[in-house]
Amino acid sequence: MIETRTNHLARMKVVMGLGNPGPEHDATRHNVGWWVADRLAHDWGFGAYQREGYSLITEGMVRDTSVCIVKPTTYMNRSGLSLQLLQELDDFDPVQDLLIAVDDAALDVGRVRFRSEGGAGGHNGLRSISGALGSNTYPRLRIGVGRKPEGVDLSEWVLSPMPEEDEDMVVALLSELSEAVEVWVTAGVETAMNRFNR
Repeated sequence: MIETRTNHLARMKVVMGLGNPGPEHDATRHNVGWWVADRLAHDWGFGAYQREGYSLITEGMVRDTSVCIVKPTTYMNRSGLSLQLLQELDDFDPVQDLLIAVDDAALDVGRVRFRSEGGAGGHNGLRSISGALGSNTYPRLRIGVGRKPEGVDLSEWVLSPMPEEDEDMVVALLSELSEAVEVWVTAGVETAMNRFNR
C-alpha cells in the first residue's frame, strides 16, 4: 500500500474525507467527508479499503494519475494523525497533492466550496490537519450541511443526523462532487473552484 510506493510512479494525489468512526456517526453531518470518499472509491472502481495506521485507504488510477483515498479512523479532532504516512512520501506537497473533503456548518445545505487555503473556521478536523501540516495552505472541498441555528451548540449540530430532505440533497450532490474531485485531480484547485463553487 502507500508506504511501499516506489519512486517510478507519477506524483500521487491524496483525497482525505473527514469523519468519525463507528456506525453511530455514519449519518451525521460531520461524516459528509466520508460520504464523498466512499462515492469516489465507488465511481472510480477502487478496491476495498485497507486499514493502515490511523486510516482506511484505497488506491487506484484516475485518468493517468495515481490517487489515494483516505478516511481517518481517529475521531475528528485527531484527523491530522492520518497525515503521518503521507508526509513520508517522496515529494508529497500538500499544496498540490492533498484535498480535504469536509462538512461545513457555515454553508447552506447543497452549497459547495473548493478553497486553496484558509482557516479552520471552527472545524476541529481542519484544525488538526493544519496543525499536523504546520500550515493552512492546502486545498479543501467544503460541503454545506446547513447553518447552525442560533442557540444550538456547534458540536451537537454537526454530530446530529440531517433531516431526510437535507440528506437527500447532499446525496444527490455526490455524483457531481465525484466529477469535481476528478477535475481537481487532473486540472487543479483553481479550475475546480471556477467550475463547481456555488
